[in-house]
Amino acid sequence: MKTIQRLALALLSLMCALSAAAADLKVGLSTSLSGPAASIGIPYAKGMQAALAYKGEVSGHKIQLITLDDNSDPTTAARNARKLIEEDKVDVLMGTSGAPSAMAMAGVARESKTPMIALTPVNLDGEEGAWLVVVAQPASLMVNAAVERMKKNGVQTVAFIGFADAWGDLVYDNLVKAAGPAGIKIVANERYARADASVTGQVLKILAAKPDAVMNGGSGTPGALPFLALAERNYKGGLYGNHALINPDFVRVAGAAAEGLIAPTGPVLVAEQLPATNPTRKVSLDFRAAYQKTHNAPSIDAFSAYAFDGWLVFVDAAARVIASKTEPGTPAFRVALRDQLINTKEVVGTHGVLNFKPGTRYGADERARVMVKLERGQWKLLP
Repeated sequence: MKTIQRLALALLSLMCALSAAAADLKVGLSTSLSGPAASIGIPYAKGMQAALAYKGEVSGHKIQLITLDDNSDPTTAARNARKLIEEDKVDVLMGTSGAPSAMAMAGVARESKTPMIALTPVNLDGEEGAWLVVVAQPASLMVNAAVERMKKNGVQTVAFIGFADAWGDLVYDNLVKAAGPAGIKIVANERYARADASVTGQVLKILAAKPDAVMNGGSGTPGALPFLALAERNYKGGLYGNHALINPDFVRVAGAAAEGLIAPTGPVLVAEQLPATNPTRKVSLDFRAAYQKTHNAPSIDAFSAYAFDGWLVFVDAAARVIASKTEPGTPAFRVALRDQLINTKEVVGTHGVLNFKPGTRYGADERARVMVKLERGQWKLLP
């Protein structure tokens, strides 16, 4: 009889141990480790790995990170999201590189009632984005900053060239909204695909319009193509870009053709140039230290930091859910996590201070942007 009791107790202990292990938090990341968006997707993955090393548990619950490659393809991104939810049973989705793929993931998140933290700007209103928060700055916030700088620099006419997809549309639409009130006329709107090898035809049309400046609505290494084509034709006007261009692979590919480029970005890119009073300075330097320790290399891009910020927002919300005695790995936890995410208050990240509220997708404000200029391959903070 005692032997049976001992076996029963051992079995009960084993079941409790298994239950505790099942209660670990699970984060599912789909990102572009290959394809045209890999220059953004790989930094996302590296930033997430640094974040896991920096904060690997919440209130005694370990965090598991599951990463899948979406090959820069929206269909694959959606399929990855379904796998992460249905097979891996993740508590939250994060991703991905490029607005079309992020929107595809957001659709799966909504259908499955799984919260998602988007690392790239996506605009989904109403019920379409009800399970989504975005840690990246909204395009409107950043494009407005670029237009303000154009006006300050005396630009009167600007030509646009960007991707022929949701991201290009987002940047262009916000340029239209900001340029008119600033007294700046848009004289061209040219588009190209992320995988295109040439934009010669588009650039010739831009040059024919004789703009004071060119605004680039691309991202990552494919975003270098217009600058290379403009330099080949000796364009001497102003060069402006958006925050999705800020990474070392873009700088490497664009080279001297992007010299003098002015763009908005998050404070993390120039953390050491920020005043000590800037709220993001300490977190940015902590992130850099965690990245260096994890990868034995410095972080010199803005994208890995978006992943770090997404992690900080998740950890903050998860701690509040766990405090309510709701167990990870359950539908109730996912609902509660969504509710806490959309009520996030004053989470200090590397790109800014994040606040979310029901009915809005973005949490960044003016504290999440600075203007920088590319000089000899280095980004310099502009006053």
